[in-house]
Amino acid sequence: MITALILMNVERSSINETAQALLGIAGVAEVYSVTGEWDLVTVLRLPAYEDLATVVTEKMVSVTGIRRTQTMMAFKAYSREDLEQAWDLGVQ
Repeated sequence: MITALILMNVERSSINETAQALLGIAGVAEVYSVTGEWDLVTVLRLPAYEDLATVVTEKMVSVTGIRRTQTMMAFKAYSREDLEQAWDLGVQ
C-alpha cells in the first residue's frame, strides 16, 4: 500500500467544496482542513505507485479551486497501536 500526503493551497471561498470533491476520488482516504501555510492536507492510500500519478495528474487536476500542491510520499507509518504492540511483546 502506497501512502502519500498532498499539501494544498485552495481558493479560500471553495475550501469545503474542494474537500468534498477530493473525497469523491478513488484513493483519497482523508482530507483535513488545516492552519498555517496550507489550506488542505489530503491523504492518499493507493495499491500501487503508478496509481499516484493517475490520481494526482489526471483526477485531482480536474478539481476546481486547487491553486498549488506539494506531494510527499510516506516511507513508514508510525502509530500508537504499533507502539502498544511492541510493549506487549517486550520490545524496548
